[in-house]
Amino acid sequence: MGDRKHRFDWSNRPHPRLFIPGPTEVRPEVLAAQAELMIGHRTDALEALFARVQAQARRLFFTEARVYVTASSGMGLQEAAIRNGVRERVICFVNGAFSQRWADVAEGCGKQTVRVAVEWGHPITPDVVVRALREHGPADAITVVHNETSTGVISPIAEIAGAVRDVAPETLVLVDAVSSLAGAPVHFDEWGLDVCLTSSQKALACPPGLALAAVSDRVLERARTVSGRGWYFDFLLLEKYLQRNTTPATPAISLLRALHVQLTHILDVEGLEARFARHRALAEMTWEWVRARGFDFFAAEGYRSPTVTAVANARGVDVDALNAFLTSRGMVISNGYGPLKGRTFRIAHMGDTTPEEMRYLLDTIDEFLAA
Repeated sequence: MGDRKHRFDWSNRPHPRLFIPGPTEVRPEVLAAQAELMIGHRTDALEALFARVQAQARRLFFTEARVYVTASSGMGLQEAAIRNGVRERVICFVNGAFSQRWADVAEGCGKQTVRVAVEWGHPITPDVVVRALREHGPADAITVVHNETSTGVISPIAEIAGAVRDVAPETLVLVDAVSSLAGAPVHFDEWGLDVCLTSSQKALACPPGLALAAVSDRVLERARTVSGRGWYFDFLLLEKYLQRNTTPATPAISLLRALHVQLTHILDVEGLEARFARHRALAEMTWEWVRARGFDFFAAEGYRSPTVTAVANARGVDVDALNAFLTSRGMVISNGYGPLKGRTFRIAHMGDTTPEEMRYLLDTIDEFLAA
């Protein structure tokens, strides 16, 4: 790759070009949508915008159900899923930092929380879920992260949900797709999910600040039996206001405008299938580079994320020095997360990144390695 010529020169950018697993780069027209004149939040104009976003979001999740949109991070909807879907007991499958955090959220909500730990770098698999349900059940719900941003591992959610329906059909399936949705297919209805949540700032390539969750009818039925749902994230309250194409509290109007512009691009310009294929191609380009440069993968074979690669630092590269070099060229990647700092580094290939941009990043890392 090192001999290729590129048209990019990012060295004079005011901020480095982001190849980190969120926030991701945002297209200029999406940023510009936030600068439109403000409107009232209880107006026909807002309700029309919200209705358009709602229709787009259902296409994104492959669902006929509702999609709640909140002014929060994805963590807010992790809490919402617990507060609305869990009466007493939840089994949380933990194979990385963000699945671990969801278990922390469940405990913080006062729920009986069973943590089922899987070694970091490995997926949650249906056999692990079935074994846990038989050993620790019954449970109101399970939580699982589709794409562990900290480790670059993607778990087989469709098969997991099918296994839960077979052995514990009353158990709700709560899924975090924060770093996968819009970069990998998530078929909410077909897979039989109950909550699937995401954030705006990762593969969606929108500014941070919005979270979206597809929510099944089963969850609303459950919520009616759960006390302590709170107010801001009460699904029954959100549902009431959704019928009027609005939210109980003031929505993030500027961010909704940006989301509408980006969803129009994703759905009607690029197309979902093309977007998934591009993410897969970027991932395979990165994987080829990892193998050729004598590194390794932290994620287990067959379960590597299409949106972020956690590179096992087999060559003992000084990741901080690498990032300083990349920053001088106007780009940045991520160090390993938490206990993986220095042992891994993470290259994101999510959002609107092009193959040419990806190649430029990898060639620039080659320059550092050759120095």
